[in-house]
Amino acid sequence: MQRASTRDLRPTLVVLLGPTGVGKTALGVQLASQLGCSILSADSRQIYRELPIGTAAPTPEERAAVPHYFVGTHSVTEGYSAASYEADALSLLERLFADHPIQLLSGGSMMYVDAVCRGIDEIPDVDPTIRAEVWSRYETEGLAPILSELEHLDPRYYATVDHHNYKRVLHGYEVCLSSGRPFSSFHTGLAKSRPFDIIKIGLTREREELYTRIDERVLQMMSLGLEAEARAVYPHRHLNALNTVGYKELFAYFDGTVSLDEAIRLIQRNSRHYARKQLTWWKRDPEVHWYHPEDTEGIQALLSDARGLVNT
Repeated sequence: MQRASTRDLRPTLVVLLGPTGVGKTALGVQLASQLGCSILSADSRQIYRELPIGTAAPTPEERAAVPHYFVGTHSVTEGYSAASYEADALSLLERLFADHPIQLLSGGSMMYVDAVCRGIDEIPDVDPTIRAEVWSRYETEGLAPILSELEHLDPRYYATVDHHNYKRVLHGYEVCLSSGRPFSSFHTGLAKSRPFDIIKIGLTREREELYTRIDERVLQMMSLGLEAEARAVYPHRHLNALNTVGYKELFAYFDGTVSLDEAIRLIQRNSRHYARKQLTWWKRDPEVHWYHPEDTEGIQALLSDARGLVNT
């Protein structure tokens, strides 16, 4: 593939998305090299510098081959949200597009991809006192009474939120209390306009193939030192950045509640569950063009037909 002329091209963001373990990183480096552009990571955990193994962050060799952004730029002790990512990514894209009208966004975090492509609804900050009271109540009374109140405060959100996802339940509840409005009233569902075109490429594999890759990758992570990486951040295990697959299972092992073999099995199982969740989310998006990662000819044809970005 030859790099196409970029004269007279409207800025275009190529979005490479797909489930964990499908092969986004390798293909992303290949595409970025061919397109002559940078890669913006859309992985909400790769942003943390302490977690390169468990997040399968790009290797030093991959980062040397193509400029990468939002990889290892923050500490797990620093708060960072999808809204912050939206602002930072759009600001960076404005600078990058000034030099080259094609850029690549690659990652598997649904909220991060949506933040750049559609925008994040503006949710008001929660009064710290109310937040502390809500979490204190959750710790003493559990989730049931809070869910009961949420049903009255915001029936719409109550009907859609996962009642087992305590963080989403508590966040919706605390916003209701702090703002005096239903949490769902802040969700417009409207996509924000962007000053660039967007081409979404989804990567997928047959289920058995994908699950085998996920299981093997977990074992590879362990051989690369995931256990030691998790031990290093264990003192910060209460942080939201570490409430993620690969770390919470090993924390349970460190706590003595499961064996190491069981922790590894749970990482594999939970990674497969997350992959299913990612695919379910994106399969609802009609703008995504789906390909097997090895179908480079099909991807080249899409980019060539859509924007003349590549010459085959």
